[in-house]
Amino acid sequence: MTKTTLIGAGSAVFAQQMITDVLSIPSLDAGEFALIDTDAQRLELAHELAELTVARSGKRFPVSASTDRRSLLPGTDFLINTIEVSGVRNVQHDYAIPLRYGVDQCIGDTTGPGGVMKFLRTAPAWQGILHDVEALAPAATVMNYTNPMSALVLLSARASGLKVYGLCHSIQNTLRELAGYLDLPAQEIQYRCAGINHLSWFTELTWRGENQLPRLRAAMERPDIYEQDVVRFEMLRHFGAFPTESSGHFSEYVPYFRTRPELVEQYTRAAYGGESGYYARNWPRWRDEHTLQVQDLIRRERAGEAAIHMTRSPEFASNVIEGLVLGRAQAITCNLPNQGPHATLIENLQADGVVEVSCTVDAHGVHPEVFGRLPEALAALDRPHMAIHSLLADAVLYGDAELAVQALLLDPLTAARCSLREIRAMFRELVEAEWHDLPPFIQHTVPPQVSA
Repeated sequence: MTKTTLIGAGSAVFAQQMITDVLSIPSLDAGEFALIDTDAQRLELAHELAELTVARSGKRFPVSASTDRRSLLPGTDFLINTIEVSGVRNVQHDYAIPLRYGVDQCIGDTTGPGGVMKFLRTAPAWQGILHDVEALAPAATVMNYTNPMSALVLLSARASGLKVYGLCHSIQNTLRELAGYLDLPAQEIQYRCAGINHLSWFTELTWRGENQLPRLRAAMERPDIYEQDVVRFEMLRHFGAFPTESSGHFSEYVPYFRTRPELVEQYTRAAYGGESGYYARNWPRWRDEHTLQVQDLIRRERAGEAAIHMTRSPEFASNVIEGLVLGRAQAITCNLPNQGPHATLIENLQADGVVEVSCTVDAHGVHPEVFGRLPEALAALDRPHMAIHSLLADAVLYGDAELAVQALLLDPLTAARCSLREIRAMFRELVEAEWHDLPPFIQHTVPPQVSA
């Protein structure tokens, strides 16, 4: 039986969707789910919801759960990682401290000061997971959903011999949005898209053989469409390609939209349109709401109501499983090392980094598409972030805090607002505020009594 193990399963809504997706694979009628989380209460809810979901499917998938991952890892064929490490108690620090230095973030969990700190909090736990998987399930296919995606996948490539693939929904979500702007069915649009996670680019967009980028440029001149995606339409206007992350999150990767108050006012909008502190203000509430949502689903399902909807999502994890187990070729987008077995996937990006490209999955493995060259201006926007990912991965591998500082020094948005000394001072403040959740090599940069 195919065993799928979810680490970070306490995020029960997402875990339940992953389980629903696997249960929706045609002719995969039996298997096993294992749920792992360090939060016993949230894990208990996830376990109950998972069992109800399996029962509704009518398939044979026993579910086990434990806070001890080593007890459940043996026999794992597929591992899905969705861990969140000490995020709730630090998300305000990740936003508020940089803001005092003039660095205004909307999401702040993948790039910039928030992304650096989240990586430093997450990487040791990720290393521990990889170590245990290598020891107990070395043949497992590992699928990572945790951010910062590119840096964590790069760390896995440098620290382990496991097959690790980073999966995200940015590209498929963006395609759906583009289809809406063009008033076309998404499933009929052909495209080429590549880059790095959250900074990939739709460089070609066609429908029935006709180039749709001119139509997209024309559509963005309509205020009702432009207002839905201001930042990304500005990038299309000036760079000729459409980026793959929301306007708000994308605006953190470049220095064009958030460096002065008047720019923030001009180019950003509410919520994922670029609202300052949107994630920091709302994420803890969303987490509580998800718990209530899970409890309500369980209550209604126990009462005999068909509350659980068995609809397969656009997430790619189940496609990987379907392709590898059943041999039915699947088209996905994946984050993996740029240096493939036979060629560099994106020629003008760093060969030793992680890129996001189209892949085919079948019984023989995951086969990335050689994209060739990105337009040079787009590659130039990606390369600094790849350098940051490399520095962060090496900082953790070698226990070198200075490399982590240098990663933040190179962040385009931070560097556009702060001097070198100010960035070092910001890093120190962040370490002081988050000291107890950081690895020892970072803690040692600040005396413990400062943060006591």
